[in-house]
Amino acid sequence: MSAGDPEYASPDGGWSFDVSAEPMPLSVLDLSPVPTGTRPSQALHETLELARTAEAAGYHRYWLAEHHNIPSVASSSPEVMIAAVAGATSTIRVGSGGIMLPNHSPLKVAEWFRVLGGLYPDRIDLGIGRAPGTDQRTALALRRSREALGADDFTEQYAELRAYAEGFPAGHPFEPISAQPSDVPLPPVWILGSSTYGGQAAAALGTGFAYAGHFGTLDPAGVIASYRENYQRFEHEGEPHAILALAAIVAELVGAREIGVDDDFFELGGDSVLATTAVARIRNWLDTPTVMVADIFATRTVAALAARLTAREPGSRLEQVAELYLEVADMDNADVLSALDTTSIS
Repeated sequence: MSAGDPEYASPDGGWSFDVSAEPMPLSVLDLSPVPTGTRPSQALHETLELARTAEAAGYHRYWLAEHHNIPSVASSSPEVMIAAVAGATSTIRVGSGGIMLPNHSPLKVAEWFRVLGGLYPDRIDLGIGRAPGTDQRTALALRRSREALGADDFTEQYAELRAYAEGFPAGHPFEPISAQPSDVPLPPVWILGSSTYGGQAAAALGTGFAYAGHFGTLDPAGVIASYRENYQRFEHEGEPHAILALAAIVAELVGAREIGVDDDFFELGGDSVLATTAVARIRNWLDTPTVMVADIFATRTVAALAARLTAREPGSRLEQVAELYLEVADMDNADVLSALDTTSIS
């Protein structure tokens, strides 16, 4: 990437990124996080702004999560935020990542997404999961009974959800009921999962599959391969489709330059995101009397940054940080985790 690349240079001369040039479609999963010291409701407005930015940058999808009773997360009603995001944008697909099906009536979910599909045709995704998205007490408040809290009936709920759009078998007690508006199909369905169950369910039910690689502990390649191999083709979905969710850190390059990191640092193999992240962590350690060291990128790139910064302030606490970086750069992952559990900068 260089400043002369038209796909990366923004009109105002700053930096932008056109992900539509990537070989694989990229998307966004938004929890509407609430930064410390801000009003929770402001996070909702920032979600709308981020969605506009994502659309302008060429992202393919924008999904909203469902979480409850978590002060740092404002995304408690994805069905509402989907409507707001779709209304604030014009082309990007918008969906749930996901609706936690056991928290809701399948009829109500079918109605929500038929309404959304009617308002924004060919732009809505229905991602569903079986976790509560919260703690057990809050899940009980959502589901209204201990029986519902302990029920293991996700596949039955999914079948009921589809039947409100496609029809129940003759003689079923809900046969006369259909989700309105009845002339709108259900959006494409994706089952979310962080374990083998999600992939197995998506394969058996013939839906898309989104693996939560940002907190799941399994090898994503194996889980997705198993999903594809066991996929059952149904008329309403067709071919297997998989999404891998990953956590990413994004930051401006200027963050590294603010403390004097020269451009020639990047000749050492550094990159803007990694450098800016390291700078933020080093700043935090310098501003705090004693901080447990955690979650370090054990890479030679960060070690190189630390070494360069050490030269600016020899004998300071910054030098301690640099030495730790240099030490962990040569460790295996297991050794790094062990060291980080017991190491502090004082």
